[in-house]
Amino acid sequence: MKTLRIISWNVNGLRAVGSKGFPEWLKKESPDILCLQETKAHPEQVPPQVASPPGYGTFWNNPARRGYAGVAVFSKKKPAKVKKDFPSGALDTEGRALILDYEEFILMNVYFPNGRMNPDRLRYKLDFYDAFLEYVKSVEEKNIIITGDLNTAHNEIDLARPKENSMLSGFLPEERAWMDKLIVHGFVDTFRHFNKEPGHYTFWDLKTRARERNVGWRIDYFFVTKSLIPRVKNAFIMPGVMGSDHCPVGMELVI
Repeated sequence: MKTLRIISWNVNGLRAVGSKGFPEWLKKESPDILCLQETKAHPEQVPPQVASPPGYGTFWNNPARRGYAGVAVFSKKKPAKVKKDFPSGALDTEGRALILDYEEFILMNVYFPNGRMNPDRLRYKLDFYDAFLEYVKSVEEKNIIITGDLNTAHNEIDLARPKENSMLSGFLPEERAWMDKLIVHGFVDTFRHFNKEPGHYTFWDLKTRARERNVGWRIDYFFVTKSLIPRVKNAFIMPGVMGSDHCPVGMELVI
């Protein structure tokens, strides 16, 4: 038996975080698998020590538009298969998903859209949600881990100011209802499985210096199928890690 440590982080630009101690942080933490969102770069645009850290196989889904979106996975464990999208037609053109098939589970690293810009982007976000859930349902007989920036706080406990944000994308009833559907389909929020306390967030607005006051949102998650829950040893948030407007989140899985 081995404990697999998986970390997920919206870095808000891998080039930017690469100059803020990322290689040293990765060497110190040494996760078995690291899932990144909002890389905003192709690997050739990133210094080698950041794009190809020693001991890791690296997998990328690059944004069609450089400087926007993008996801990557750095993995010590070799996956059997890697997909860069899911069957969603025109919804998967922004480099938002990597799906890695390991022997013991399927890992889905996803940067879900932000719907706050305008009504069209909100519609795109909700369509992306629905298409992703349909895909997940098609493989739900498997052990699945879903991680990434979901861009929605699920419940009032998951953001500092729920009433003030109740009409903003990121905490709209229809967005939160989609997360309810995910749970109905057999997924468990690993952090809430271990921790029911308020005040734990993963994103803070930089412009208002919200991190200093811990006025944040918990929008980065690890969801797993119920079948995996007995093997989840721990789930955690790393608010002390700087370099992005998000902090890393993680889980430990016995395999």
